[in-house]
Amino acid sequence: MMIPFLDLQTLNLKYQDDIKLVCNSVIESGRYIRGEQVEAFEAEFSNFCHVKHTISVGSGLDALSLVLKAWLQQGKLKEGDDVLVPANTFIATALAVSMNNLNVVLVEPDPKTFNISLATIKNSLTNKTKVIIPVHLYGKLAPMEEIMTFARENSLLVLEDCAQAVGAYCNQGYAGNIADAGAFSFYPGKNLGALGDGGAITTNDKVLADIIKALSNYGSHDKYIHSYQGINSRLDEIQAAILRVKLKYLTSENAQRANIAQNYLQNISSPFIELPAIEDETSHVWHLFVIKTNHRQALIDHLAKQNIETIIHYPIGIHRQKAYQNLAHLTLPETEELQESILSIPIYSSLTTVQQAQIINTMNKFTPTHYSINKSG
Repeated sequence: MMIPFLDLQTLNLKYQDDIKLVCNSVIESGRYIRGEQVEAFEAEFSNFCHVKHTISVGSGLDALSLVLKAWLQQGKLKEGDDVLVPANTFIATALAVSMNNLNVVLVEPDPKTFNISLATIKNSLTNKTKVIIPVHLYGKLAPMEEIMTFARENSLLVLEDCAQAVGAYCNQGYAGNIADAGAFSFYPGKNLGALGDGGAITTNDKVLADIIKALSNYGSHDKYIHSYQGINSRLDEIQAAILRVKLKYLTSENAQRANIAQNYLQNISSPFIELPAIEDETSHVWHLFVIKTNHRQALIDHLAKQNIETIIHYPIGIHRQKAYQNLAHLTLPETEELQESILSIPIYSSLTTVQQAQIINTMNKFTPTHYSINKSG
């Protein structure tokens, strides 16, 4: 039997009765946009993230973009300002910057944690830097205490990209309540996933929250009265209802992911595989379990022969994408090394103990062939 990289069908089947019930309720209500379900979800998500305000939107990309757009409206930013973005993140983080006519400045990751660090931020700082976007990559919080201290000392705005880290926390706070604002994605594959697209913004700044709410609704607080040139980015009632069901189980879901991660960390022992570096367990919600190897293609083939599916997050850097030809001149050795060596293996709550054992045993039996000696596998 194939072990898929992610088995959304099995995961969502656990909640299908509750999901069907709330979906029927929404259908019968006749209210499908910004109704009671959205209001309730925003309140419950604020409570979960320990934050004052949540604005639900259409996607994680919209969440990032709308925060920057609101700061432009407030005059805290101006077009052409520089925004620091991790070089090894998904392209959406950079797209949100570009969509607002701001400049993407790519920041190298810490090779151990895969996240940006204060040192890599300082190395990328320019005289036009106005915003830092730390991405809590793979579910692990970036070093927010250091980042926030530095940002406050230098009058920089901080926007957390929490797309992969819902529920993570540290001494500084919870994902989404540490910085000036946080952006979440509810894409189906996330730890808290809708059955479609969706996103949210969290903040403790009421003025910012009010502007974002209007911007996401055609720039309007009141029907047919438009204060801003906004967009249409709203979470559907039916998705809000589904997310409310799944939010109740998110802490348990994250705990199950953590148990699987511990099983991997304690039992994968191949000398050809480097496991993730862990410092603080609660700061990681294990959206992805990402290993490193100098023999990646050989490992992919080895696992595939045992019906274990893997994925590379992410195989091509932002500066190597056609969409960002203006950054093609950059040489980013840490990012490029990671893109040649990282591999994501299955981790989700419905992964059985038998499947976990199969993954562990298969990885421990891995021996690279003489065809895979070079770093690219």
